[in-house]
Amino acid sequence: MPHHPHAPDTTSRTARPRTLLMCRPTYFDVCYSINPWMDPGVPTFPSTAAAQWKHLHDLLVELGHEVRLIQPVPGLPDMVFAANGALVVDGRVLVARFRHAQRQGESPAYEEWFRREGWSDVRTARHVNEGAGDLAWTGDEILAGTGFRTAPEAHAEVAAVFGRPVVSLTLVDPRFYHLDTALTVLARGEIMYYPQAFDDAGRRLLAQRYPDAVLASAADADAFGLNAFSDGRHVVLPHGATGLAAQLRERGYVPIGVELGELLKAGGGPRCCLLDLDRDPAREPLRSRERDLDRETVGSEA
Repeated sequence: MPHHPHAPDTTSRTARPRTLLMCRPTYFDVCYSINPWMDPGVPTFPSTAAAQWKHLHDLLVELGHEVRLIQPVPGLPDMVFAANGALVVDGRVLVARFRHAQRQGESPAYEEWFRREGWSDVRTARHVNEGAGDLAWTGDEILAGTGFRTAPEAHAEVAAVFGRPVVSLTLVDPRFYHLDTALTVLARGEIMYYPQAFDDAGRRLLAQRYPDAVLASAADADAFGLNAFSDGRHVVLPHGATGLAAQLRERGYVPIGVELGELLKAGGGPRCCLLDLDRDPAREPLRSRERDLDRETVGSEA
């Protein structure tokens, strides 16, 4: 794609390498409904899900991130959504306790993975807590969602485990049942979110704490555009979120669109597939890439 002469200077944005945990969609299916996106009557196509997932995996590797894999477990079709498995901050791991019976078998699988991989500070939540799906570490505080999945009592537990400030936010639209469907941490002190997904108190809190946030339109939120992953420079998000992509470009980010329509049948997007294992600011920044994967940039022509 030709470089636009008025494209923003993205050199001020620094991409930092992450270590990410993913789970292949080997057993992915929609055979029950625990959120409004799920309809067991709509057929799923495992080969398509696998191809879309692999594209996301390979893109993250190409961007310079280390991707670790957890073995999928038969009978746990949502295990592909690794973000829900735990929250990891400062080397501490709080493994999720899922609300719905269909996902509760994922908790021991994630706990076993962390222990087998040598993590020493691992515990499973006492209160219902769906990991990084509802808990977003900003580098300064943990934004914590509740309303549909994670119990309000879990927020105090999270604060006690990690010793970090926790900001409680109540979700009110069932389509945005996890915090990571309604809000993305872009960089330290920078977020994007969909205000209508939150109650009045949550909207006030976010406006006060993040007055310069990127605000998503209803169309971009419906396209699951806020279920995105940012490394501080590149933002991987669903390709249909073109309005968000334009706003991100204006702020010096490099939006990269991906197609995960098959996983969206279960209410999942790019961020759902990733559990961030490392946000160490001391790590060396990624070397900027001249082309920044322009062929995948949202809204661009191949």
